Amino acid sequence: MNRIERALFRLGDEIAALDQAIHLAREELIFHDHLNDDAQRDAAVSESPIDRSDARETASDVRRMAAHVAGLEKRRLKLRDKQKRLVAKLAD
Repeated sequence: MNRIERALFRLGDEIAALDQAIHLAREELIFHDHLNDDAQRDAAVSESPIDRSDARETASDVRRMAAHVAGLEKRRLKLRDKQKRLVAKLAD
């Protein structure tokens, strides 16, 4: 097995691990989004400063998780591009 083939196997493993991480992060984003919906609703009907503070915090959590998912997806795209380049080299 040559160097390109070994690199392709490593990339495949890394992409699979990223796929799992993306799946878990998306599920966590859904969880945070549900919490945020509830917190925003509570803040809208309540005059409590605690509810408004909770709403700000949960909105921040959603933004943070969305950025995390986007970063993972960007990393995955880079790895897929690298994988395509290596496959093209292998075919030559």
